[in-house]
Amino acid sequence: MGNTPPSLASSVAAESAGARVRATGGRRALIVSLLTWVLPWSIRRWLLNSLCGYRIDRRARIGFSLLGCPSLQMGAGARIGHFNVIKGARVVMEERASLGDFNWVSGLPLHHPRHFRDEADRDPALILDRHAAVTSRHYIDCSNTVAIGEFTTVAGARAQILTHAIDFRSNRQVSAPVRIGRYCFLGAACVVLKGSRLPDCSILAASSCLNRSFEATFSLYSGVPATRVKDLDREALYFHRSQGFVD
Repeated sequence: MGNTPPSLASSVAAESAGARVRATGGRRALIVSLLTWVLPWSIRRWLLNSLCGYRIDRRARIGFSLLGCPSLQMGAGARIGHFNVIKGARVVMEERASLGDFNWVSGLPLHHPRHFRDEADRDPALILDRHAAVTSRHYIDCSNTVAIGEFTTVAGARAQILTHAIDFRSNRQVSAPVRIGRYCFLGAACVVLKGSRLPDCSILAASSCLNRSFEATFSLYSGVPATRVKDLDREALYFHRSQGFVD
């Protein structure tokens, strides 16, 4: 280590060891998910829980998807559909949360040797609260936390949620969490950028770009960049439903 102080050397070594453990866990999960595709779900679930340290409720279900996440927690009735790729970020899905088909969820693991080394509180994660739903054919960048509130729907197709970008002033990549509130609705092909927040009971119109935090609930946000357009009906049944799925 040359002139590197012992305490710093120990810290660097611990970070490297932690990164290796997380990377190994993700690779192990990927191998297990590939090799067990043809097995009955009950056996696949047992193997993922036993070999990868996942916590998948017996009433949850995963289709034919590739899992490379370092940790996965799924509550009762939670569902991951077919042909999803999930890697590099921990995933928490509460009761009856769902991730549809053909989604790509990826994150840059903690203690990456090149990026985000000064962001001590960075947490690469996808968190879906109860009855939250991401439909199909969406892209979610979980270099930092993406938290989606209960009964919220990421609808349509081709939505992008991005938690990192290049800071042109410092010429470095930086990240920030994205927070989507409760009972929200995100239309098709919308873009949500790092550090953004959509308040509870709000709609982000199709093809809009959310690039900052808003506070006003029961609001329609639309445009590029998105701005608050109008109030929403507080009595609309979507904002008061007790089941996530909409008939």
